[in-house]
Amino acid sequence: VTNTIAKLAKTCTLRLTVSKLYFILSDKVANGGVSMWCELSQGNFFDEFQIEGVAAEHNEIYLELVPENLSRALKTAQGAKAVKIKLTNKHCPCLRVAVELPSLSSSSRIVTHDIPVGVIPRRLWNDFREPSVPDFDVSVYLPVLKTMKSVVERMKNLSNSIVIEANLSGEMNLKIETDLVSVTTHFKDLGNPPWASEDGCQSSAQGRDLESMAEARIDIKKLQQLLAGQQVNPTKALCNIVSKRIVHFILLHEDVSLQYFIPALA
Repeated sequence: VTNTIAKLAKTCTLRLTVSKLYFILSDKVANGGVSMWCELSQGNFFDEFQIEGVAAEHNEIYLELVPENLSRALKTAQGAKAVKIKLTNKHCPCLRVAVELPSLSSSSRIVTHDIPVGVIPRRLWNDFREPSVPDFDVSVYLPVLKTMKSVVERMKNLSNSIVIEANLSGEMNLKIETDLVSVTTHFKDLGNPPWASEDGCQSSAQGRDLESMAEARIDIKKLQQLLAGQQVNPTKALCNIVSKRIVHFILLHEDVSLQYFIPALA
């Protein structure tokens, strides 16, 4: 998970609550930045978990960190007997990752990494709320991500932007158009997620012609970053398109969900 996050964001926010951990990137989509919301249940990752937030009714901690540093520290934990992560305040706030490695003698070897973090004050917490699912025109399951990644990588050499279009008949096209070349890759029979209409997020898709395409032109590098960052194939991957405004990706693994928003280019 941290490898994936490190490929998507140079810095991000780690939100800790009693039951979950969140990695959040909230570049203002209005200014052309991507945003990300990754959710993990702590019970799937930790045998023991203790948290003391700022107050009983706000039992949460928000930290700003460089995910690459956390990813590097956790790489040394492969094959470890135990890993302990603790928020400390030595000379500055740090996430201390203590890795207990197997040893031939009776004494254990412990490698410690101190990762500097910034503690985000309570008054700024509202900037890191879960982004709402946009009122999309089309929602479609994605093709196998490896296939999609190799298509996008080839297209990246030809153009800086890519058009994603899809319809409610399970079809999706990836298109690039430049003065010299126009290339389209077609995917069909992908299927459309059965969004419950009572959750209110399907209103613009309702009553829509099944064949008509919704499209958005996005930065191809941002899409490639998302596809390159996937270390494991998700159990479900889907994409919601708000015509000419935003493409919203949802990748679901057994114990992790990742949402990624790429704004459309003008």
